[in-house]
Amino acid sequence: MGRVCFITGVAGFIGSRLAAALLEEGHDVRGLDSFDDHYDPRQKAWNLEALEGDGRFRWVRGDILEEDLRPLLDGVDVVFHLAAKPGVRSSWGRSFAQYDRQNVLATQRLLEVCVEAGVGRVVYASSSSVYGEMPGRPAREDDPKRPISPYGVTKLAAEHLVQAYHASHGLAGVSLRYFTVYGPGQRPDMAFHRFLRGIYGDEVLTLFGDGSQTRDVTYVGDVVAATMRAMTSGVPGEAYNVGGGRRVRLDDVLALMESVTGRRARIRRDPRPPGDPVHTGADIRRARDELGFDPRTTLESGIQAMAVWMAACLERGI
Repeated sequence: MGRVCFITGVAGFIGSRLAAALLEEGHDVRGLDSFDDHYDPRQKAWNLEALEGDGRFRWVRGDILEEDLRPLLDGVDVVFHLAAKPGVRSSWGRSFAQYDRQNVLATQRLLEVCVEAGVGRVVYASSSSVYGEMPGRPAREDDPKRPISPYGVTKLAAEHLVQAYHASHGLAGVSLRYFTVYGPGQRPDMAFHRFLRGIYGDEVLTLFGDGSQTRDVTYVGDVVAATMRAMTSGVPGEAYNVGGGRRVRLDDVLALMESVTGRRARIRRDPRPPGDPVHTGADIRRARDELGFDPRTTLESGIQAMAVWMAACLERGI
């Protein structure tokens, strides 16, 4: 039987693809998105194009802290909280107030209304940034959380709110720590998007660091699958790593992009900025065991799909 699902950040990279997958499985989907100016809103509008023709989908343009959420959440079974102010490098200085507002205060208000509305479950999109510098092995969920950016601090604070509302109000919330999500629809500020756009445009790419740093990268389709699994699986109040199960060097990613596109990358190397960890890696055994998560997309096929999407972006002038 289909559920009624509510997605914050529904027009975004992951939110729009989650909405499509939920509709495909027969669920009703409601959404909220502020269409903020963090990146070109035309990309968000494009994300929604395939959804708006489905009668089981409706969304509202609005801000979590300003919108009347109660009627939006009436009858909702599951809330997927994906809306956030993203970005490690931009979270320092005066802009931190925006991160506090959109990542912490907005989460608290949403959870409060979820309790009032009797929502059965909340799935919160957290981040690998809560760990900070990783240990010399893939990070486990019980490893110390020592974020090294203000962004990571706000994502960890929101996780604690999910735990608190479960412990004190019985709200069944789980947190998913996403590790470097890539694929069609990726935000323009993220590395893979910048790399591909620069390669296609024959522009000089800025690579922060020497290229030897590694990332556990996760294809968006695998992230969506894990997020949907958390709708019915996972222990309330707990957090789960969602990673691709493979660490890759950024130099190797660029070489693969050159191979896929048949073009050369022009690279300028700048110092690694504060807040960027040298390595990330996810131990996903707990997500496999308790969520049934099984990432299947190879880096090669994921980059190929993203390159096709990027070419379409450029054709549209986005």
